[in-house]
Amino acid sequence: MTSSETRKAYLLAVERAAQLLAEGGVALCWQKESVLPGMSVGGLAGHLARSILQVEWFLDGQVDGAEPVTPVHYYARLKGTSTPDSELNVGVRARSEETATAGPAVVAEQARAAWQRLSERLTGEPADRRVAVLHRSGEEMLLDGYLQTRCVELAVHLEDLALSVGARTPAPEAALGIAIDVLVAAARERHGDQAVLHALARRERDINHALRVL
Repeated sequence: MTSSETRKAYLLAVERAAQLLAEGGVALCWQKESVLPGMSVGGLAGHLARSILQVEWFLDGQVDGAEPVTPVHYYARLKGTSTPDSELNVGVRARSEETATAGPAVVAEQARAAWQRLSERLTGEPADRRVAVLHRSGEEMLLDGYLQTRCVELAVHLEDLALSVGARTPAPEAALGIAIDVLVAAARERHGDQAVLHALARRERDINHALRVL
């Protein structure tokens, strides 16, 4: 996939997310529990919004020339994804709720404004542009690799938030395609091809639930 295709897919997903965040049902359900146990609708909305806001934050971060992490390895190495009280999930919820404290109107406006700025900014960034992964000290990614990870997050959590508030806001097909490619490749890196084959074709032998990455 080319740089321009990745950026177009990301921006289409961002537009869809900004529209959902601005829907009245999100504000009405802000304090209620979402379809994700232990996470409020507001927290889930904050998490979704961060896949827009963080791109700007990371673009403005300092890069030092570290070997860039690939989007596949970004997910393949994650631990505790299925454990609610893991360090990973506790951190995700804390950052999401922190963003949500601004309230539904502010979060929706922040996402909309960031989408508009990124629509212009991303067209001018070179293909070899790197970004700092600020919550992982010293880590860097190629911009387009990081945008692929955001397509994963947007594709997954657009559905989560829509189901939580009774909306119908599916992720764009291009973002879904990127998400599937990245997550299947991460499953192959984490578990190996034989295990992934079992998950796809011999479920009775899928002892590791090899396709479950998040």
